Amino acid sequence: MPVTRCSSESNPYSVPLPSRRLRLVLIGLALACFTVPTARTAQVGDVVFATDFDGEDALTEWSAGAKLGPGRAGGRALFVERSKENTGSVFIRHSLPVSDVKGCILNLEGWIRAEEVSSPPRGWNGIKYMAPVTSEGGMSHPQAQIGSGSFNWKQVRYAVRVPPDATKWELFMGLEAVNGRVWFDDLRITVRKLPFSAKTPVVTGPMYRGHDLPRLRGAMVSPNVSPESLETFATDWNANVIRWQLTNWKPKGDSFDLAGYDRWLKRELTKLDAALPLCEKHRMYVVVDLHSKPGGGPDSGKSLFTSPECQDKFVANWQMMARRYKDSPAIWGYDLANEPNEKAVSLDVLDWQGLAERAARAIREIDQEHAIIVEPTEGGGPNGFVALNPIDVSNVVYSVHVYIPHTFTHQGVRDQWPTPHTYPGTIGGQEWTKDRIEQALKPVLEFQKTFNAHIYVGEFSAIRWAPDSSAYRYLRDCIDIFESHDWDWTYHAFREWTGWSVEHTSDRGNREPATTPTKRQTLMRKWLRKNKKPTWKTPTQDK
Repeated sequence: MPVTRCSSESNPYSVPLPSRRLRLVLIGLALACFTVPTARTAQVGDVVFATDFDGEDALTEWSAGAKLGPGRAGGRALFVERSKENTGSVFIRHSLPVSDVKGCILNLEGWIRAEEVSSPPRGWNGIKYMAPVTSEGGMSHPQAQIGSGSFNWKQVRYAVRVPPDATKWELFMGLEAVNGRVWFDDLRITVRKLPFSAKTPVVTGPMYRGHDLPRLRGAMVSPNVSPESLETFATDWNANVIRWQLTNWKPKGDSFDLAGYDRWLKRELTKLDAALPLCEKHRMYVVVDLHSKPGGGPDSGKSLFTSPECQDKFVANWQMMARRYKDSPAIWGYDLANEPNEKAVSLDVLDWQGLAERAARAIREIDQEHAIIVEPTEGGGPNGFVALNPIDVSNVVYSVHVYIPHTFTHQGVRDQWPTPHTYPGTIGGQEWTKDRIEQALKPVLEFQKTFNAHIYVGEFSAIRWAPDSSAYRYLRDCIDIFESHDWDWTYHAFREWTGWSVEHTSDRGNREPATTPTKRQTLMRKWLRKNKKPTWKTPTQDK
């Protein structure tokens, strides 16, 4: 791999460089630099791009209009301003090396300060630290989540997966559809993970499923679900599984309190403990879903993928839960982490592949029987299976969440998805049908076939107010696909938020349950009637 050297000694045509300078390591041509051919390939930790904007030539590689302002540590920073009178967006661009990082996952970091940045009209607008990638498969727009208003220097991190067929990669810094002032300093891009290399599949014996039933079908429930609702779901609806959320740990600001997290988790587990006898009585399996992972507030810099303390706590808590539930017949499996989203992973901690395996091994030291359920990165979605390897632990089930396309399933849930969409139909410029959903799920099916892995759809849904019975048709097609591939599934959700409720009509303003079953409820109950119940000794039989 060619490595760009910036050195006046080795290049007689170079000019002296300041002590803090723009550095392009790995690839490319830089001002006063030359390329030295080497056989070296990219390594984890390699710096692809870095700048502190302090050199005399700091803006040479940036697009026209780039300006400098006061920096974070007495130096200079990239400065972008957009007045209220300016009707357009303001972007400053810089091309990035792509040929030697194809297939890699890269960490992007930077420091940002803002003054009086207005609220963005849509979720994707606002302060931009974005690294769009163009490939043969299209264009993606990964970007940092930064916020608005006024704030002092803060560090932001996110991750970019460069597709193997990438042809172009750039940095976009600026203000989109908002006004205000923003400064960027100490930008840095490092290699976090090398191109994915799938393990050689070894298929021996029957597929592990964690149960001996034809299918598990049920729904997610709130930890505050009433005993009456649980009994109704198990008996009247004939569900044979629920996914129990350990959720709503929401620290704010820069707070970081792992002892507080432990106290919260203990309270949540007492709710699960109270529900388990009822689930045992009515023969309904339970998935323990760690919905809220250990971590601090959004400004703490402490999360599952930046803090060794958080990863240690994650593993220790799963050991604790394994001890607590290893003898419970109603527990089907341990869902290690809901929708893991790595963003940027610090180099001193494990990525999700490594952390999931570490936690699974810790559980297996205590509980060798219950299923361990692993969701992929990228929010548990189908694309996360592209770069997932089976973890080297026994009795594992792999889980996917199906909200595709997201702009349809979540229309009207938040301001960034305001447009009504009908299914089937054109959504986001593509025609979405049952066949298109099947195509989007192809990475999951390929993983299942390649590694003889059982698939569990932990979540799927469509907002009830989608136009013209669209939610019903979407759910019908999804379930048909799941059933055709022998996937277990839990709908999101039973008697949680009314927006997802199949017991409520498509009238968004009506928050009361329908007086007659909706088409969505009839569909769900039709499938649940097919369920067989697990067998175990009930508390009554044990007496």
